[in-house]
Amino acid sequence: MTELEKCMSGEVYNCHDEVFLQYKKQAKEMLDIYNRLTYDQKEEKKEILHKLFGRIGTNVSVGAPFLCDYGCNIFTGSNVSINMNCSFIDCNQIKIGNNVMIASNVQIYTATHPVELVERLTSDWTPESGKHFCQVYALPVEIGDGCWIGGGVIILPGIKIGAGSVIGAGSVVTHDVPPNYVAAGNPCRVIRRINEESEHD
Repeated sequence: MTELEKCMSGEVYNCHDEVFLQYKKQAKEMLDIYNRLTYDQKEEKKEILHKLFGRIGTNVSVGAPFLCDYGCNIFTGSNVSINMNCSFIDCNQIKIGNNVMIASNVQIYTATHPVELVERLTSDWTPESGKHFCQVYALPVEIGDGCWIGGGVIILPGIKIGAGSVIGAGSVVTHDVPPNYVAAGNPCRVIRRINEESEHD
């Protein structure tokens, strides 16, 4: 397997492999331009996002500043609002559905490391090895259609948030959230089911 194949399969991979360094370089160059654009330079922003993201739907806004690792692993549906100061560590895929709101200062992580120190350190590492001194793997994150992610939420690797769910501000999402629930806290816990019928009575 190539290092990229290992990464996308959730296995330990060399994040200093040339393919990832190139991804980072390209993303940084585009983000440097994107984050300097003015609020009303919407066409210029749209053009960059179409180059940066793996897929982007219609009517997608991403507030500046915005940070990501590779960009190419971010996939969004249509009618998506990502507010300012968000950071997406997209070493694996981040999939965002349609009609999704993501508030300011949200952090989405796909990259992680083994917990045990002996497993976390790269055994044959040297400064000349072309490897990271720590072992890295990455797990995809998925946000379903119609979700609202509150300000300052942190979503950890491998998490799936079901369609229609709302994550309260400041939550740290450590486990999957089923569809149509309000969940909040650190760690994030399901609070109640969203009853759409009562919402419109």
